[in-house]
Amino acid sequence: MASDPTSSDPTDGMIVFFPTYARRIPGERRWRATVAGMVARPLPEKSRRRVLARAVLKRILDVEDAEIDTDIFRRRAGAFFFQRLAGRPVRATIAGRSIDVGISDRAGHFETEISLDENDVDSRCTAGGAGCRWLPCEVEVAADDGDDEGGSTPPTTVGRIQCVDDEGLSVISDIDDTVKITNVARRRELLANTFLREFAAVPGMVEAYRRLVEEHTAFHYVSASPWQLVPSLCEFFDGAGLPAGSMHLKLFRLKDSTPLGRLPSRKRSKRRTIERIMDDFPQRRFILVGDSGERDPEVYAAVARRRPEQVRSVLIRQVDAKPSREKVRARLDRLAGKLPEGMLQVFTDATDLLREARGIS
Repeated sequence: MASDPTSSDPTDGMIVFFPTYARRIPGERRWRATVAGMVARPLPEKSRRRVLARAVLKRILDVEDAEIDTDIFRRRAGAFFFQRLAGRPVRATIAGRSIDVGISDRAGHFETEISLDENDVDSRCTAGGAGCRWLPCEVEVAADDGDDEGGSTPPTTVGRIQCVDDEGLSVISDIDDTVKITNVARRRELLANTFLREFAAVPGMVEAYRRLVEEHTAFHYVSASPWQLVPSLCEFFDGAGLPAGSMHLKLFRLKDSTPLGRLPSRKRSKRRTIERIMDDFPQRRFILVGDSGERDPEVYAAVARRRPEQVRSVLIRQVDAKPSREKVRARLDRLAGKLPEGMLQVFTDATDLLREARGIS
């Protein structure tokens, strides 16, 4: 069961805990864990930014008030209607230690690396499926004197950090249109699937990924989805039965583009994130799973060319998009021609993904 990565009382401020990972420190009986998250406060109901963003969404989606007066919309859209809290001191309690994480930056984010004794990690880890261990972590933010009204309690939250061993198999997976139906290529459908509808899994992907977990596979989700959706995504993964894993999403602010009109993807940033994960686990082998709807094939092919000794396979789900299927397949064939034979495979059915993941050595 996944932990709720947000604090329980958002009126005093909230913490979104980013699912991260820990890795062994070479030559030592210690682990290095990454603790990361965001500190924010919901915008007032009548704030100009909230009212404007809601109006823009309503216009783009072409819906009536009743259609956005739902728990789903309030929960999902509310995650974007907040004030980031900079300059807040953050503390974490992990493996029996209380540690100063640092000060939240101007975007409200915090991140640090913590060195932990192996015995402390082993004694506090919980099993999370075959070959997967999780370390609980509690994060709290100190109250700001200028915001204290009647001695309110500073926000806290409890999350989990995935402990990944030196060797083994890892899947680096996209989320949108790879494991979750989003329809990124069509903006109105993208927004409706994000803000109005229950999240839905791509058929067969839950079963395929669960079978891989049974074979001692670790998961890392690298996506253009914004960090604001972490709580909703964790809830969806838990309910659908998708394997938990570290999440590496995008920083998105309302002022970055037309409010809520576009959730941006950056090819270079995604490649850097993937390569940082590979740098942290040089002895593990990786399967890169994505879809043909955006730039996953190009990003993954670039990584595979630079790191052929680490990339076991590149598996691309072919999705319907504006270019014809023939053009998409020709694009994928060109990329496959630049890689070792058989490394890039295309699938439409999740059973094909599982067969390819098992069959490529």
